[in-house]
Amino acid sequence: MSQPKSSNGAGQPVTIFVVDDEPMLLDLAAALLQPLGYNVRTFSDPRVALKEFPDAQPAVVVTDYAMGGMNGLDLVRECKRIKPDQKIVLLSGTVDEGIFEGLTHKPDRFLVKPYPVHEFIETIRTLVAS
Repeated sequence: MSQPKSSNGAGQPVTIFVVDDEPMLLDLAAALLQPLGYNVRTFSDPRVALKEFPDAQPAVVVTDYAMGGMNGLDLVRECKRIKPDQKIVLLSGTVDEGIFEGLTHKPDRFLVKPYPVHEFIETIRTLVAS
């Protein structure tokens, strides 16, 4: 398997935003992605992530669906409104892909919680490379 693209053309680490209201899942994502060379920024509040999104320009945004204050689809919509080609992964243990049928702004990938670690990593690698 090829190495992930973990740095941009200027040699800076590729930034991945991970948004989830469960601290354990934020820690897990960081533990999986940081050793691969990614700059992982975690957020328990999607509104904070959205505020930092325009300046950070993450390669990929990973977001949970069910969160307080703003759900994952709201975050998908706002990120894609700001940057239409933004790569986004939606995670959920409560809904399936039918939740975004017919929506204009959709995630690029959907993973069901609990997701297999290899599937999560490969999804990030694929989206960063695309």
